[in-house]
Amino acid sequence: MQYKSTRGQATNYTFEKAVLAGLSPDGGLFIPQSIPQAPADFLTKWANLSFQELALEVLSLYIDSSEIPREDLKDLVDRSYATFRHSDITPLHKVKDGLYILELFHGPTFAFKDVALQFVGNLFEYFLKRKNAGIENPADRHKITVVGATSGDTGSAAIYGLRNKKDLDVFIMFPTGRVSPIQEAQMTSVLDKNVHNISVGGTFDDCQDILKSLFANEDFMRKYNLGAVNSINWARILAQTVYYFHSYFSLLRSLNITPGSAEAQKIQITYSVPTGNFGDILAGYYAHQMGLPTSKLLVATNANDILYRFFCSGVCEKIVGADGGVHETLSPAMDIVVSSNFERLLWYLARDAAVEASVPEAEKDLKAGQIVDGWMKDLKTKGRFDTGPKVLAEAKRIFDAGHVSDEETCATIREYILPKDASQAPYVMDPHTAVGVTAANAAVPLQDSQHVVISLSTAHPAKFSEAVERALKDEPSVEFTEFFKTVSPKEFEGLMTAERRVTVIPRADQALVIEVIAKQLQH
Repeated sequence: MQYKSTRGQATNYTFEKAVLAGLSPDGGLFIPQSIPQAPADFLTKWANLSFQELALEVLSLYIDSSEIPREDLKDLVDRSYATFRHSDITPLHKVKDGLYILELFHGPTFAFKDVALQFVGNLFEYFLKRKNAGIENPADRHKITVVGATSGDTGSAAIYGLRNKKDLDVFIMFPTGRVSPIQEAQMTSVLDKNVHNISVGGTFDDCQDILKSLFANEDFMRKYNLGAVNSINWARILAQTVYYFHSYFSLLRSLNITPGSAEAQKIQITYSVPTGNFGDILAGYYAHQMGLPTSKLLVATNANDILYRFFCSGVCEKIVGADGGVHETLSPAMDIVVSSNFERLLWYLARDAAVEASVPEAEKDLKAGQIVDGWMKDLKTKGRFDTGPKVLAEAKRIFDAGHVSDEETCATIREYILPKDASQAPYVMDPHTAVGVTAANAAVPLQDSQHVVISLSTAHPAKFSEAVERALKDEPSVEFTEFFKTVSPKEFEGLMTAERRVTVIPRADQALVIEVIAKQLQH
């Protein structure tokens, strides 16, 4: 399997080269040369596999054994998910008939990013060990400087996946005051020598712009051998496709339905995904394209609804305003205007619906890259681009979208903690999960054994206690402090008072970030 750029200029990258590069030299993102199909018999062959066994099968379709031998890949998978607290890794929880929560928060940092970043951390280590085999002189060893930007969970998950790895330093930028207190504490309380946090005065989009500019800086890239852990890194998306397959088989087992049967074919599944940088739902798109039975992929947004507006109109348009038009909400991981991974979907949409039929087949990939490059340049210079009705129609074949206010988010949190139906057990969800559930309830009003919603839960509710408390503030039957003691994990005890290390820069300035990185790597 080879990899190519969404902008069309970089081709024939190996998996290792694409993963270590992160961002393509032409400014695009890496995608596989073609999307492999799951085996013809996967519905029966994969039906009873464990998460780890399923991961091995899915990843093997994208990673040639000549690059990573199957036994090595199995070891990487097993080590990556040995850190999870639940035996199913990403268990499927039935809330009520027709509504299931896919719990993705059972990893080390209680967020869905662990599913990918535990694997990515071990991948980096594997590649470095192979490059450095037999090299004893520290000055001659290959090293990687990982730089990331986070709106909350990517940072801590990356840090926990990379901490104390040999020949590797990790720098994480986060917007000052725009991540939850628990998220900030998780990042800044890790004192390993190879971990460096940078608090940036600005928004997540500012941090992400700096990140992209660093990867576009060829001299800086070459000097420090940059690596990416944000979802621009293809390995992140790949690892996340696994839990879509796993959830499908888990659902059928819970319903006592045989995969591939006529009864299974009647089930219409909508995956509702709280969406910020578009990586999580993009993994669902790849799973669908590989053959996973999926009715709809629902893009659930908060007030930062550029994606919702795109799926309604085919126009991607920034809203001009303070902080670049970013609205501060109760679901901060989604407080993003420009979703980096959206470019990957745009390439497929351009290839299928924007490239003229008269273009020779051998030239269509390049033409799609040129179209995407034009769209992204328009977004940067004009603040908008219009893909046209054909592209919109193609997108709506599988995607739907909804947007949810903070008030609706609180109402949903409250509704499921205090269900009116006595037969329904209480369920505590974080605000991002609540966005997904709220959007799903609007998009799929009839939820039953044949119209099923699987809503992705991206974080443990204890990471966003302020939102849960706000949702319950007018409920006299709930004493929040005592209630939340039953919810908060023991791993969070003492976290808020732990020693921290972080460098604060007053504004979003690439030069200041470069200065911090250079200074830290001199030590």
